[in-house]
Amino acid sequence: MAVQKKLTGANLTVGFVAKRSGVKVSTLHFYETKGLIRSWRNSGNQRRFKPDVLRRVAVIKAAQAMGITLEEIKQTLATLPEQRTPTQKDWSALSKQWQAQLDERIAYMQRLRERVDGCIGCGCLSMSKCPIYNKDDHLGETQSGAILLERD
Repeated sequence: MAVQKKLTGANLTVGFVAKRSGVKVSTLHFYETKGLIRSWRNSGNQRRFKPDVLRRVAVIKAAQAMGITLEEIKQTLATLPEQRTPTQKDWSALSKQWQAQLDERIAYMQRLRERVDGCIGCGCLSMSKCPIYNKDDHLGETQSGAILLERD
């Protein structure tokens, strides 16, 4: 019951939020500097959080586990009215947005997996037995990096 009582007030300490959410205090500070979460200061100038910060941190952690960058998370959360914490309906919409990104990453990884045992389409100059050997670096005239890997 003691935990329940603490969660009902808008007065959660940074230590409590860190322990309850499973992230370090420094991570919470970092999230706050990035504009992903918000706190307020009490009369003793101590950082305090509302209970809904736990859901925001959970959304951030879930999105990061999917490979979504903090900047993408911030942009997506910024679409919520008054930067509120996502509701279940909001989470459904947010996760659908991120599903498309996940599908793209999965397709990219599958292409990479298919090519990783031989040529990965880099267009390098070093593998003379590669079927797409880049003689005279003609691929370097248009772009750099793993040039052909990005192509379907």
